[in-house]
Amino acid sequence: MNLEIINIAANSRNNKDIKNHTHYSKLKNSICGDEIKIKLIIKGEKIVNFGYQTASCIYCQASASLLSKISINSKKDKIDKLCDEAKLFFGKDKKIFNNNLKLFSNLFTKENFARKDCILLPFKALKKIVSD
Repeated sequence: MNLEIINIAANSRNNKDIKNHTHYSKLKNSICGDEIKIKLIIKGEKIVNFGYQTASCIYCQASASLLSKISINSKKDKIDKLCDEAKLFFGKDKKIFNNNLKLFSNLFTKENFARKDCILLPFKALKKIVSD
């Protein structure tokens, strides 16, 4: 395991409960049992606060940490597109790495392909919110 992934996961600034959230999503990975809850405050079309809580592996935690960081102060449609691009990266077409996903370069690697469900779980949970 890459030490950088551990460092990313350790940044738990947004690993928090937001009591006055406007949007909520919860997903569980049926393969490994990872679970994530995402609570957002959205004003207009902009994500102004992002809280997540996980009972998951280090890959899911790191993905949630980075996703929370990039989502705050972003518009819903931009994050919706980002979630689609993340899924495509691990899809059978193996799309070329996109600049929008540059922050995730330590997670989105060939070596981590077996952990794709763990890495994509936060994206799937967030997608449920921003695609509405």
